[in-house]
Amino acid sequence: MTVDVLDRRTLNRATLARQMLLERASLPVLDAVTHLVGLQAQEPFNPYHALWSRLDRFRPEDLSEALLDRRAVRIVVMRGTIHLVTADDCVVLRSVAQPVLDAELARHPDYGPALRGVDLEPVLDFGREALAGQPLSNTELRAAMATKFPDLDAAALAYACRCKLGLVQAPPRGVWGRRSQVKVVTVEAWLGRPLVADPPVDEVVMRYFAAFGPAAVADVATWSRLTGLREVVDRLRPRLRTFRDERGRELFDVEDGVRPDADTPAPPRFLPEYDNVLLSHKDRSRFIPEDGARAGPFGADRKVSGAVLHDGMVCGTWRMDGDRDGAQRLVVDHVGRLNQRARSAVAAEGRRLLRFLAPGAGRYDVGFAALA
Repeated sequence: MTVDVLDRRTLNRATLARQMLLERASLPVLDAVTHLVGLQAQEPFNPYHALWSRLDRFRPEDLSEALLDRRAVRIVVMRGTIHLVTADDCVVLRSVAQPVLDAELARHPDYGPALRGVDLEPVLDFGREALAGQPLSNTELRAAMATKFPDLDAAALAYACRCKLGLVQAPPRGVWGRRSQVKVVTVEAWLGRPLVADPPVDEVVMRYFAAFGPAAVADVATWSRLTGLREVVDRLRPRLRTFRDERGRELFDVEDGVRPDADTPAPPRFLPEYDNVLLSHKDRSRFIPEDGARAGPFGADRKVSGAVLHDGMVCGTWRMDGDRDGAQRLVVDHVGRLNQRARSAVAAEGRRLLRFLAPGAGRYDVGFAALA
């Protein structure tokens, strides 16, 4: 049987469409968060930037209100990193991520050895009780652990709670326009319900393909950091379509996945510093050209606020350059040449972003700087 081959540009357009980056969607905020299987939230305001680029008439207040009334939460899930997810997804995705966090705790160079031979059950019971009331900072949790278990490494015990208990970062952390330290509370106390005991890994993988596909097994592993996914995907084969990429890798996708024509226009988009669309494939060539590796938000030795997409590909990074002569200024650091038409399109989107980030400014300027 012949298997369709998808080139990089077709893969690019397919994933951009699933990610609402070809055309902004008219969706309620939490419907978008659900479809995207959460938003990377290592930087507190990244989810707002991510949704602004994806939703028509996005209001940051809508996302803030969802955090404040506990319909959305910030919690460690995929890849052992902080994500903003819906309350319903929180109790599922946090359980799915448990093997990742178990491995992270075991291999930690300092805390792993400090916890060898330690019975963690009384530690976790105490942590669960301490974190069931008022949210605590890591410093406060360490102090409580030091008092309760004076002969053990308090920092390691606090880290064990982070990895073994479902802990929500309580607002105002992550509320638009507000700055605050991280304070955590248990999922059970915050949401009034426990984590699911038997998480539906198969369904979560299907959701990955719907939001990020077509993709390989290695891509799902990069997104989640889970192991043993070949067995999961093989189990799901009857529900999936299969393809090959130009290098012969087997790709999988949901049956009804949108796969636009490779020539579909892709408007400029400004992504936050950490956006799952650029972090969720082992092979990132559908978004980052080989000659543009320095343009991505990965490993750069300069301050960046995020990545810039032009014609669907990362062409550079963007950064805020402060208030200059009464104008809010944004700079695009780009790799390769951008012609005048491309600059005009990117600049127009950049000014829209500035109006979102700094409403009421007198003027908005977008500059360009070529990277050597």
